Amino acid sequence: MFEARFQTFDDAADRGATPARVAALRNEIAQRGLDGLLIPKADRHQNEYLPANEERLAWLTGFTGSAGRAVVLAERAALFVDGRYTLQAGAQVEAALFEVVLVSDTTPERWVETNLPAAAKLGYDPWLHTSADVEKLAAACAAAGATLVAVDPNPVDTIWADRPAPPLGSVMLHDLRHAGEAADAKLGRIRAEVAKARADALVVSNPTNVVWTFNIRGADVPHTPLTLAFAIVPREGRPSLYVDGRKLTNAVRDALERLADVREPEDFVRALQELGELRKTVRLDQASAVEALERVVTESGGKTTRGADPITEMKAVKNATEIAGAHAAQRRDAAALARFLAWFDREAPTGHLTEIDCVAALETFRRETGELRDVAFPTIAGSGPNGAIVHYRVTQETNRRISSGELFLLDSGGQYLDGTTDITRTIAVGEPSEEMRARFTRVLKGHIAIARAVFPEGVAGAQLDAFARQYLWSAGVDYEHGTGHGVGSYLAVHEGPAAIHKSNLTPLKRGMILSNEPGYYKTGAYGIRIENLVLVVEGPQVAGADKPLNAFETLTLAPIDMRLIVPALLSADEIAWLNIYHARVRSEIAPLVDGETRAWLERVTTAIGSQ
Repeated sequence: MFEARFQTFDDAADRGATPARVAALRNEIAQRGLDGLLIPKADRHQNEYLPANEERLAWLTGFTGSAGRAVVLAERAALFVDGRYTLQAGAQVEAALFEVVLVSDTTPERWVETNLPAAAKLGYDPWLHTSADVEKLAAACAAAGATLVAVDPNPVDTIWADRPAPPLGSVMLHDLRHAGEAADAKLGRIRAEVAKARADALVVSNPTNVVWTFNIRGADVPHTPLTLAFAIVPREGRPSLYVDGRKLTNAVRDALERLADVREPEDFVRALQELGELRKTVRLDQASAVEALERVVTESGGKTTRGADPITEMKAVKNATEIAGAHAAQRRDAAALARFLAWFDREAPTGHLTEIDCVAALETFRRETGELRDVAFPTIAGSGPNGAIVHYRVTQETNRRISSGELFLLDSGGQYLDGTTDITRTIAVGEPSEEMRARFTRVLKGHIAIARAVFPEGVAGAQLDAFARQYLWSAGVDYEHGTGHGVGSYLAVHEGPAAIHKSNLTPLKRGMILSNEPGYYKTGAYGIRIENLVLVVEGPQVAGADKPLNAFETLTLAPIDMRLIVPALLSADEIAWLNIYHARVRSEIAPLVDGETRAWLERVTTAIGSQ
């Protein structure tokens, strides 16, 4: 009945091959006169999600998370992950080969400084590391009395015999009715920023910025409509786009050539050399430009400056068309999710559902909208203890049957031409424990605190992050991930520069879309997360205020499981927020679903106090 077409449930990690691969790598680096190698989860664009041919870290270690890096020395090796991946890394990686290190405890630089022998040579691929990253690693090596050495080709590529070919996904034009701004207008704004930065040209190394600028989308990266390409935007004159011509139809090429010189990827390095030879100042994105780009320019005689790519913020502030598209995508997605949740409530008590069943069912409901282009990321469907793995991905090996007395955590999203969605709901199966209900309610209180926040213009996500954690902190618990991330418009589900995170200092601006997703995770037992997407909008203005005020409009429309709420722990204002939210869900989504789902929706959104 249900099937997943955009997702698979195979275990991508081949742990049985890890010992031989690590041994082969050690042999290769020894032959090159090196004592170790850095292996990041990265490609030439510093993408979060990678095409198969760039998955070096997963191929070598078995770890398939979206962030991490390894250091392999002659006698020991370490894998560095953040708090989202502690459990996953421990399950996927051979402990006898790799020490799993939490970056909040020990950074890779500190580990290198402590463990690298004096006079050692540590190799790195300059096409996979930013200049700032290389500088920190070089300092760590120097402190150990060792040396950081650039390698070419990458030693992992040398031993990876069955490495997949680079992707050749087709490029499509992103229509103005979805983009909301013509590409030539965007280029005009970008040129103004290049001039303001006193640069002669901007290198666009982040593919999400490339496709946004030229109003195109691609299919090179799983679940994110990217084409892997570079661009150069000069302060004056025509930009150039470096993309494999095999990805372009004649119609797409014609449209792009009206905007830019379309060239092959192998011409990119030569173009940078020409800028250097002309003694030009080239602006590089500090977040995505790898060290190799800086080397090419400076070694050719040019000058580079590092800073934020101005396109990143332009893209994050959605225009009126993109905001309207986000509303439409959210309503469409919410109707599909409501159908799933009603189905789940009917079927889960029977005891026959598995995690894979649920992933396939939800994707099917989304596909039946007729508008789904892809899922936004592999659906996280964690029952019981699997819900405590923050970025859990179900495989045939890990697939669990959903049982009574457990919590089921479902984090999913869709890619539609008019918007990208991302939502998490935690659902009770059978009777939840009092601890589950208390923890869920504290997570909900934090979620509501973010949703109701009113803040002055210029406030950053770091200043709001504690709003979501305060109720968990008062119970002596917390969660090891950010409270929210930016979201693209039919683009990356994780988009910079803003986030609701304790370290993010980017001011929140009207038009930005972010997630609001506090959580709680009890290892070996259950996980809780409540996620809606929110739009930064004008807030209620106060007479005599020093600055204009902003607020959040909640975009996501789906019921929150009332069976998991302890009403006595909620304030009157929190209950009012929840009741108003559920009334809105009922009003906007009920007309979009079938009668059976509508009846279920009416029942589960009944106001607290009116039961």
